[in-house]
Amino acid sequence: MRLNNYISSTGMCSRREADKLIQQGKVSINGKIAKIGQPVEVNDIVKVNGKRITPKKNNVYIALNKPVGITCTTERHVKGNIIDYINYPERIFPIGRLDKPSEGLILLTNDGSIVNKILRSENNHEKEYVVTVDKNINQKFIEKMSSGVKIFNPVNNKWVITKKCHVSKINDRTFKIILSQGLNRQIRRMCEVFGYNVVKLKRVRIMDLTLKGIPTGKWRKLTSKEMDNILQKL
Repeated sequence: MRLNNYISSTGMCSRREADKLIQQGKVSINGKIAKIGQPVEVNDIVKVNGKRITPKKNNVYIALNKPVGITCTTERHVKGNIIDYINYPERIFPIGRLDKPSEGLILLTNDGSIVNKILRSENNHEKEYVVTVDKNINQKFIEKMSSGVKIFNPVNNKWVITKKCHVSKINDRTFKIILSQGLNRQIRRMCEVFGYNVVKLKRVRIMDLTLKGIPTGKWRKLTSKEMDNILQKL
């Protein structure tokens, strides 16, 4: 973990303020004055103004390749809920959701501080999907999907126009779409406007994270480098 993230994780200050402390020579690692961008290893002793600091808790960040049929809820009474499926020994929760018939990449954590930062659409964090529909698609469909589609959002009970997005054809019935927002069942509702039904929907990327090396139904913890990359963009 980068030093400024480590200091921030203690609750002492923000990453930017941590960088100022480091520049002022007030931070040491194992008795030596620290430098901007220096990594912190598991057994390192970090001090600020001569006082040792430690993170409030061990934050957990998990990438799951969710299979179809699993529900993204923390409600344990719901059959097939994502928490029981992963069966992680500590309390975690999903960042956002994939509906039950969908599959692919979803993140889980115990760090509530990053959830809204990742989900807020104004941050323009990309999410990429591969979608198969029930009949052939054409260039007109691609153009209309890309340009913004008027759909009903049941969360706030309003009609909204989706943000413009990148859509490209993969084959006769499959396309790739990259969104920077996450409305309720957004892709399915967009397709329905033009008379298409989604038969398969898979999220393959969130920001820089992909499904590479994660088979369907399996999960892994994110590396410190991956989390550093995410935190720098939030």
